[in-house]
Amino acid sequence: MENKAANRDKSHGTIVKRVSKRGHDESHGGAWKVAFADFMLALMCLFLVLWVLAARNLEKTDELIRTSGGKLFDEGVGPKIQSVTYARGSLIPREPVPSQGSTLQARKQFTNGENGKPDLTPGYTPSQRRYESPADLQELASVLARLGKEAGLANNLQTVVTPYGLRVMLHDTDKQGMFERGSAMPIDRFRRLLRKMGAVFASIENQLLVIGHTDSVPYADADPAAFSNWALSGNRAMSARYHLMAGGMPANSMLQVVGMADRAPLDAEHPEADLNRRIELLVLTSDQAKNISAMFGVPGTVVPILPGVDSTLADRNTLTALRDSLAKQR
Repeated sequence: MENKAANRDKSHGTIVKRVSKRGHDESHGGAWKVAFADFMLALMCLFLVLWVLAARNLEKTDELIRTSGGKLFDEGVGPKIQSVTYARGSLIPREPVPSQGSTLQARKQFTNGENGKPDLTPGYTPSQRRYESPADLQELASVLARLGKEAGLANNLQTVVTPYGLRVMLHDTDKQGMFERGSAMPIDRFRRLLRKMGAVFASIENQLLVIGHTDSVPYADADPAAFSNWALSGNRAMSARYHLMAGGMPANSMLQVVGMADRAPLDAEHPEADLNRRIELLVLTSDQAKNISAMFGVPGTVVPILPGVDSTLADRNTLTALRDSLAKQR
């Protein structure tokens, strides 16, 4: 009996079972690594988006400063760039913004490398160097109209032959604007059209006026130093000048660049209409160009301020005679 009990005790000895925690550790240890990797990836994507936005804004700001002919700062009041808004479209522009040093390269796209003259599509080369008569100006209008049609902006372009030259109106419609809203940045179609027009104007001797117009919708900040329709219309006119010159138009073809805000609407009954937002190019006749130059230049007729007081500058011979007379009196 004792032997059976001893054998039974030996057969039912203490059994120690070890439970492995390997699976428990793997479930906790791997999960946090995956979550951390996802977080880092999302953070990198956020930084990439911010970088692209900053790069695009920098390019747009650089072109806006360059095309506006100045800077975006009013002395004593700080920057006004926050007043300029951009359309929410693709984050990356499809065309690079040309720098000041690349203007010549941009012109080469529209010029013949052999003689430096504009390389236009056959049928668009102006037939003469100077357009003076109404028939001549109508011929030039037909050339510009065909360019507008090819650019897909036929409904945005109007031409009128006037006694002082050809009036070309590039205006917004309810379906298509020439500039990004509230900005001096032209849309791609309008930019390409301006550069093709610049190549046409490079082949003629007529001088131009560029006038920017806006609608009557005011900016929220009514402070006189704040960004306004006056600044916007002037910046858009300067932007048009820049792209005309990038297309090959020489600098001496431009006689005046001005912004008129909402002072001269095409649709006076609806001052907020799309039609009022426009750029006008006035191709001047020779006589009209001389009249405008004389208007702001040295006056041809002397009007005395006081009896015996001349308001014009004396020429060199008169100054020499005056100096000699004073020397003799000594």
